[in-house]
Amino acid sequence: MENLKNYLPESLEGKKVLISGGTTGIGRATAVTLAAAGAHVLIFGRHRPELDETMDLIKGIDRPTQCFGMVADVADPEDIKRIFEVIDIQFGFLDVLVNNAAVAYQSVMEGSYPDWSYVIQTNLVGYMACTYEAVNRMLPRQSGHIVNIGSMSADVREQGSSVYVASKSGIQGFSEALRKELNEQGIKVTLIEPGATATDMQKLSAEEMKEKVNAMEMLEAEDIAMAVHYALSQPKRTDVVSLQIRPHLQLI
Repeated sequence: MENLKNYLPESLEGKKVLISGGTTGIGRATAVTLAAAGAHVLIFGRHRPELDETMDLIKGIDRPTQCFGMVADVADPEDIKRIFEVIDIQFGFLDVLVNNAAVAYQSVMEGSYPDWSYVIQTNLVGYMACTYEAVNRMLPRQSGHIVNIGSMSADVREQGSSVYVASKSGIQGFSEALRKELNEQGIKVTLIEPGATATDMQKLSAEEMKEKVNAMEMLEAEDIAMAVHYALSQPKRTDVVSLQIRPHLQLI
């Protein structure tokens, strides 16, 4: 068969990957998936127990991959500085940034200014800050990939979820404009927007989420991790600009 390589996915072997919020949910599943594909990953999250659990999972993979982990908060500029100092020491450069760290929140009629500010700092400004640092490490090589994990809430705009919707709508706009800024520099940008996904951001028990997954009304975090893998494994000529992924029986 001619041009057989056109049918094969790009290898992630040896790719240097940073995943924000990589200690739970979609971030954890993505870290395990990419490490299993041979990527070297650095993950961070706010809590040590979840970080340690994720590191143990990755270390259990039968693959010669490197994994580094940090306790850090993407809403803290000093923590972002620390993260990229470690990137420079351990990796030297960066191939992939997966912006994933997020916190759930409901209506603007709940809480107060500090609460809303923390959500936006985490869910949107944190993406911007990590992107800024990552791109500065990608530009010299004219190569790289930014994957932003958004949410279908940006389009559905559920009642009673105005603060969260605002943050995810911001990610949608940020991703679209960012791609236009970076593509000529050889850097790809992909937006992945999951529907309902069984993670710790849901206000449901583990058993309730399992029932919804079995009923095809909710996704597993691994489903989104596979979407990230898909986007990253496309040939250089191909951009996966955006993906919306929803459970089979989620109607909105």
